[in-house]
Amino acid sequence: MKVDLNNVNSSNSDISYRDNDDVTFDGGDDYADEDDVDEEDCEDDDDFEYLYEEEEDDYLAIQSQFDNVDLPTGVEASIDWLKEPATSTSGTGILTAADSSDGKRKSTILDVVETKRKATEGQGATTSCNSAATAESSSNSEPVGNNENVIIRKFKNFKQFDTVEDVSDHHFSKMDLSNKQSPNPKNWAKIIQEEWKILEKDLPDTISVRVYESRMDLLRAVIVGPAGTPYHDGLFVFDCLFPSTYPNTSPTVYYYSGGLRLNPNLYECGKVCLSLLGTWSGQQNEMWIPGTSTMLQVLVSIQALILNAKPFFNEPGHESSFQGKNGDRRSREYSENAFILSLKTMMYTIRRPPKYFEDYVIGHFHIRAHDILVACKAYLDGATVGTVTVRDGVAIIDEAERSGSDDFKVTLKKILNSIITNFTRFGEIDCEKFRVHD
Repeated sequence: MKVDLNNVNSSNSDISYRDNDDVTFDGGDDYADEDDVDEEDCEDDDDFEYLYEEEEDDYLAIQSQFDNVDLPTGVEASIDWLKEPATSTSGTGILTAADSSDGKRKSTILDVVETKRKATEGQGATTSCNSAATAESSSNSEPVGNNENVIIRKFKNFKQFDTVEDVSDHHFSKMDLSNKQSPNPKNWAKIIQEEWKILEKDLPDTISVRVYESRMDLLRAVIVGPAGTPYHDGLFVFDCLFPSTYPNTSPTVYYYSGGLRLNPNLYECGKVCLSLLGTWSGQQNEMWIPGTSTMLQVLVSIQALILNAKPFFNEPGHESSFQGKNGDRRSREYSENAFILSLKTMMYTIRRPPKYFEDYVIGHFHIRAHDILVACKAYLDGATVGTVTVRDGVAIIDEAERSGSDDFKVTLKKILNSIITNFTRFGEIDCEKFRVHD
């Protein structure tokens, strides 16, 4: 099935872009969040304001704080940017479990992933919203999954489309459907099954989907950021809901932002602004068309039209208000900051991979870590964000596109070592040569 991108709008957001200093993350296990999106909470000032994030970012510290806090599912915890906790690496560059003050071995990210996998498969204890309990349950085990061949094999065997069971961490799993049943449940179920067939057959290589046997109305997608954009090589997680009125009305989509605003169309609160979803205005042929529009079209549109090369111009009025050199400068600055926020999102996803995508996350970043760091080095050397192509470990740069700002380089230098530490957790032994030393 061919997807007609001309049938959708770029779906510009109606709010301005700004960074948060107070970043919030879900306090529950994995991607759990039972609160509905309140669009009014997403509103922002109308004036565009560009602010660099100049504080050193460290998701290892965020996770360390999560491991010591017991929060119920759906409660958000405000986490400050903290100093990185001590870690140790083996001679091969693979992060190993450090000893804690009480003599107990601390678990690695791969230990936690394996424990959660066993819990999902019924082979271990039920996964708790307290990540400290999960870590403790695996504290006496040896590191798992560090073998490169195992990581690659699991990644290659990962199915782009699959049906799974546990919906507990899905954003819409707690919605009360008792009064929202379809007037024709059998016909509705048949339509959803047809959507599944389309997805299974026509998903592009860079989008993966999980649907649920017990809740046909739910779907989760992980989208790879396209090459040539500030989002290249990142992983972006979306939870979707087929309403009881589907396909007469569009699906609802929630974005796991981690509290970061990296695109005018993706709100901190999870709202996805897209004409196809009815969350932004557009011409009639750009809106949801019953019997024609599909979930596949929604996912491809998010990837191609929202995660694009120049997201600054997604903002309403920017294309006409910022033209020429001024527009180019503002667009470049926005893309630089979007790349920084994309790197932060990578670290959050590495630390807390969405359920049923653990092998995919580990394999993706194991394979792409080196290319991401090569691109970072090119950006530090002045290449424009999104213009670097990495071939055989070497950055191909258009010299005419060199324009990286000094503020961006300072920020990227601060975050680079944290990225390297996270990649090293998956046994990526070539990362250390990119580490920046003062």
